[in-house]
Amino acid sequence: MLSPLPASVLIDPRTGEMTGRTRRYEKRYSDLGGLFLDEAAFVATAREQGDEIAYQVDEFRPSDRPGDLIFGTSTLYPGQIGDEFIFTRGHIHAVGDRPEIYLCQSGHGVMLMELADGSTRAEEMRPNSLVYVGPHWIHRSVNVGDTPLVTLFCYPADAGQDYDIIARAGGMRDLIVVDGAGGWKQVPNPNYRPRAAIPGAD
Repeated sequence: MLSPLPASVLIDPRTGEMTGRTRRYEKRYSDLGGLFLDEAAFVATAREQGDEIAYQVDEFRPSDRPGDLIFGTSTLYPGQIGDEFIFTRGHIHAVGDRPEIYLCQSGHGVMLMELADGSTRAEEMRPNSLVYVGPHWIHRSVNVGDTPLVTLFCYPADAGQDYDIIARAGGMRDLIVVDGAGGWKQVPNPNYRPRAAIPGAD
């Protein structure tokens, strides 16, 4: 079987626009129902901004074969739903022992991470900071700034994504919300339902 050909792309760190991408997908506000604690605030926002893009992903996927890498950019636009900062849906890798890295290109964000047993980590992201998301960690990006949060990501091509693990637990254990002083804070999610630990994830 032939290996994919070498390739290069050009990334705009302010917008996340990537030339040579093999795929782009977009999530609009209307796609984010059921993710936020304040449902009334979400409904009001979706009524006004439903067609606006909340975040987009440019991806370069040479193949899905083990040993290959997928990389791209995620651009998460600023906003709030109630007291919560806007975030990506989040996922865990379907092949649980696959890690991922995120390099912040521009903006101000938080990488919110959680193990199946409810252990959490929140790592702040600013330009040139890199977050390593270890195997078995659920993760989502949160934009806590007032400009687009642009991150460069890279993960093994056979990792896959499981988005439902968050929904099944009523969301992630913690939320990233405004702190009333121009910053952010991490608070418990009252809708969270503890999930069983992933075998082998300890």
